[in-house]
Amino acid sequence: MAKWAQGDPRWIVEEREDGTNVNNWHWTERDATSWSKGKLRDLLVGIIVENETGRGEISELKQVEGEASCSSRKGKLIFFYEWNIRLSWKGVTKESGAKHKGLIEIPSLSEENEVDDTEVNVSKKKGDGDILKDLMKTAGTAKVREALGDYLKALKTEFTIGMILPTKTMATQELTGKRKPSEKALQLVQKFSKSPAVLEAEKGGRFQMFDGNITGEYVELLTNKKIVMKWRYRNWPEEHYATVALNFVPAPGQTELQLDCKGVPVCKEGGMKFCWQKQHFEEIKGLLQLTTLNG
Repeated sequence: MAKWAQGDPRWIVEEREDGTNVNNWHWTERDATSWSKGKLRDLLVGIIVENETGRGEISELKQVEGEASCSSRKGKLIFFYEWNIRLSWKGVTKESGAKHKGLIEIPSLSEENEVDDTEVNVSKKKGDGDILKDLMKTAGTAKVREALGDYLKALKTEFTIGMILPTKTMATQELTGKRKPSEKALQLVQKFSKSPAVLEAEKGGRFQMFDGNITGEYVELLTNKKIVMKWRYRNWPEEHYATVALNFVPAPGQTELQLDCKGVPVCKEGGMKFCWQKQHFEEIKGLLQLTTLNG
C-alpha cells in the first residue's frame, strides 16, 4: 500500500489507519437488480400509443427476470445487465370499440446489444385485433425501446452517483491552478461521465466521451465566451451531426450557460435533452458542489 506522496497519489491513506477503499479506487461493485426492476416498471408500464385506428397501452409488468450491477475499478465504471421482460398490453379500436389484449416480450436486454437492436416481440390473444397488434408492433415497439434507453441512461447516471469521488490530489491541483485548462477540462469530463474521454481542445480537434457513445469535433472555441461543436451519438444515422453551441453569459455573481442544439434527429430529441440535463449539467453541478464542500 502506497503512503501519501509515495507511488500512485490516488491511493490516499494519509489520514486513514485502516487503508479503506478511499475514493472507490479499488474494485467495488454495487447490485443494481432491485433498483432496475423498479425503474423498468416505472418506465414501461403506462406507455400509450394511438393512431386513427385505435389506442394501445402497456398495462402490466408481468415478469422481469435477470440481474444488473455496476463495478468501479481505477476510476472507471463497468456495467452488467441482462433482462428477460414480459409485459401485458390492452387496447381498443376506434371504429368498433372492440377491446383486445396481448403480450410484449423482450427476451434479452443486455450490454451485448444496442437498444435499437433489442428484440421486442408483440403478440395478442386469439380473435380479431390485428390492427391493434400492428400498432403495438410499430409505435409500441418504438416507445418500448425508448424507455429501455432511458433505463440504461438512468443506470449509468442516477444509480452511479457517489461511486467515483474526486481525489484530494485532483482538488488540490484545481485550487492551485497547476494543471493546464485542457487538462482540467479532460479531468472534469472524465469525472462527470465516469468513463475515459478524449479531448483535443482546439478548432478542428476531435472529442470522444462516454466510452465512444458521443463523438464530434470542435468548430469554434472562444475562451470564457463560446464553444461550438459538431456532435453525434453512436446510434444516429451514419455521418449525421448536430451543431451544439454553448454560450457563457456573465451575470451578477455567476455565469449563465446557454445551450443551443440544431440538427438533432427528431426521434432522438428526447434522448439529447436527457443527456445534457442529466448526464452533463446535473453531474457537473454535483461535482462543483462537492468540490465546494470539500474546499
